[in-house]
Amino acid sequence: MTPDAAWSALDALARRPGAAAIRPLFDADPGRFARMSRRAGDVLVDLSRTAISPGILRALLDLAHATDVAGFRDRMAAGAPVNGTERRAALHMALRAPPGVAFLAGEEDAAAEVQATLAAMRGFVGRVHDGTLKGATGQRFTDVLNIGIGGSDLGPAMAARALWTPACPMRAHHLANVDAHAWQEVRARLDPARTLVLVASKTFTTQETMTNAALVRDWLVEALGEGGAGAHLAALSTNLTATAAFGIAPDRVFGFRDWVGGRFSMWSAIGLSLALALGWPAFERLLAGARTMDEHFLSAPLADNLPVLMALAEVWHVNGLRYPTRAVLPYDERLARLPAHLQQLEMESLGKRVAVDGTALVRGSGPVVFGEPGTNAQHSFMQLIHQGTTPVPADIILVANPDHPFADSHRKLLANGLAQAEALLRGKDAAAVEAEMRAAGRSAAEIARLKPHRVFPGDRPSTLILLPRLDAFTLGQLVALYEHKVASLGALWGINPFDQWGVELGKVLAGHILPALEGQDAPQDPATAPMVAEILKAQPG
Repeated sequence: MTPDAAWSALDALARRPGAAAIRPLFDADPGRFARMSRRAGDVLVDLSRTAISPGILRALLDLAHATDVAGFRDRMAAGAPVNGTERRAALHMALRAPPGVAFLAGEEDAAAEVQATLAAMRGFVGRVHDGTLKGATGQRFTDVLNIGIGGSDLGPAMAARALWTPACPMRAHHLANVDAHAWQEVRARLDPARTLVLVASKTFTTQETMTNAALVRDWLVEALGEGGAGAHLAALSTNLTATAAFGIAPDRVFGFRDWVGGRFSMWSAIGLSLALALGWPAFERLLAGARTMDEHFLSAPLADNLPVLMALAEVWHVNGLRYPTRAVLPYDERLARLPAHLQQLEMESLGKRVAVDGTALVRGSGPVVFGEPGTNAQHSFMQLIHQGTTPVPADIILVANPDHPFADSHRKLLANGLAQAEALLRGKDAAAVEAEMRAAGRSAAEIARLKPHRVFPGDRPSTLILLPRLDAFTLGQLVALYEHKVASLGALWGINPFDQWGVELGKVLAGHILPALEGQDAPQDPATAPMVAEILKAQPG
């Protein structure tokens, strides 16, 4: 079957009356959960609460075969330049491969590069933790500050938030926004004599990162002197000339290659802050968890392949049912930053309007991704998801066992997550609302007035993801699951999920506008120029 034929078959199914209905699927098949859920490693994914019938699933799998998802996956693993616009491989799987497993990026031995970097990182972490490496005043480091933005910040910040406990060897802090209010807030929690600073920028030219790095370096110099500041600095970069000019010794610079995309880089040297904060064994477990999902993705048949099935569900929602958004709802406070990480991973990867050959897409690509931990979300945007005009598919992530002793709180948390999924599926029709209000003694007039407002349409899709616990190993599996979902969607939609040209335009324009804000030439853009003038007018002379 050709891709066009597979898309046409799927479009025809989506146009059938009742294509979005989920409740009839359960009525026809009470055992639907067993047929629509899959496991890989410690991760259970339940797609039964989507409107994917057996016939639609067959059509989606036909599409996966027609678009050669498996071939794209295998080419990516083989180090082919699947990032065609930049002529690069995408070998984030090599970052967590065990020693002895070969990964090649063209002619380069990617596996050897990875193992050498990991060895250098492990040695550095060990020397910091055993006190061999101390600060300029002879005190041991207790805090690590990671300065980065985008992929150099979101993944490590998310994982540190999820996994850090008071028993960990160091405290992690993250500085991303060029807004210096962020630095003021972080600085108040740090002692320069005990803080190790990592500057995370592959080129060591990223404007936001280098502006923040200059502020932090000045802070170190003020407290420790010019000679002492270098003892507190390390870099995650490939630009040795620039790092040396910044005062960072070569043995404190940890690089990563251009076949590591920023939003896929948590497993590389970019994860050094995690290894320092959580300890090297935890970082190794994070890599091992991701490797477990890699092995599943590379070997499981498409019909049982978790990342592929999640990608196919997204295709059904975005292209079949025309749902342009998706919510990520982790029912675990430790995963509070996961929606932000997935926003970048998915929207930067899949927010494309042209195919790999440069032609305009004729179908939708990546949805808008947003989210918030449960139960907080239930008191904010869940109103729209339950009763808004356009359904919003939701990923509801549950963790069976907490790391605290408060069993009653955890039962209530899980009950709320499951209840949201049930409410999205079942809804509440007008007859149920009327019966409920009549039983409560409401008058006929009151029932007629309020009934339309209290109806929940139901048939709103959700995907449930269950982890037995949240630790470094299961978090690695969860993040890799989403990474491979993104790669699969790249193949299904025929787009390049590994470039991000849309990030560049704003950076270039900001460089042109900055001189105007410094009182030099006015910007040429007629919309920007008057606003610059108003800003300058509002600022003190």
